[in-house]
Amino acid sequence: MNRSVFIGTLAGLGLFTALIIWYGATEIVSGMFAMGWGLILVSVFRFGLIIFDMFSWRALLSKRDRQSLSRLFWIRWVADSVNTLLPVARIGGEFVRAHMLHKRGVDGVISGASVLVDLTAGIFTQLIFSIVGIVALFSIVGVGTSTTLSLVIGLSMFSAGFIGLYFIQRYGLLAGLARFAEHRIIGDGWRKLTGATVALDAAIATLYDEKRAITVCCVWRVLGWVLGAGEVWLILYFLGHPISLAEAFVLESLGQAARSAG
Repeated sequence: MNRSVFIGTLAGLGLFTALIIWYGATEIVSGMFAMGWGLILVSVFRFGLIIFDMFSWRALLSKRDRQSLSRLFWIRWVADSVNTLLPVARIGGEFVRAHMLHKRGVDGVISGASVLVDLTAGIFTQLIFSIVGIVALFSIVGVGTSTTLSLVIGLSMFSAGFIGLYFIQRYGLLAGLARFAEHRIIGDGWRKLTGATVALDAAIATLYDEKRAITVCCVWRVLGWVLGAGEVWLILYFLGHPISLAEAFVLESLGQAARSAG
């Protein structure tokens, strides 16, 4: 594990350095200096976003499985860092999050189910956030026919992806796929996998039946997305390109949608 972490850290730092050089180290450093003390304020603001995400996840954990706020914040911070800084398609941090929670005494199935449902709630609320952002874009500047068509196609694909992810979890398709593999591949590993996926499906179904917890989770997620527009506004303000909060809302909603769709 230590060797893997060491190699992964070196690879991440190498890629990070290469990207800075590729996009123009001088321009990036100049931008950071141009922000001045505002860079510190933006960094502190980012912690606020992590806190909102932490509370959305916490809402899905039972009182027995809830960790302290500081521990959950730390786990969420690490996961967010992995998703942001490493080439893991924004989902690697979710595996890390489930693993870290499990290492702190929470059942592995419960850990995985809570992370998966929280991730799905994030995608659902982000879809709503993006739709509102597109409506705001139309009202602020208006767009041409080709842009409108592209946005509709993009949102349709995003919606289809969310629906597929939800149905996979809600109707036990994970266990079905594992059973399909078990009948065709002999080995104890596949039998263990089948048992694990059945338990995971059951835990996910139980979570989705907790309507209050799901609602609270989504509320925290929506607040986090809206607060993210404030981060965009702050960054552009300190860079000397002030925009309205409505414009920041549009930029954040479309930018986040593009990242998650990717």
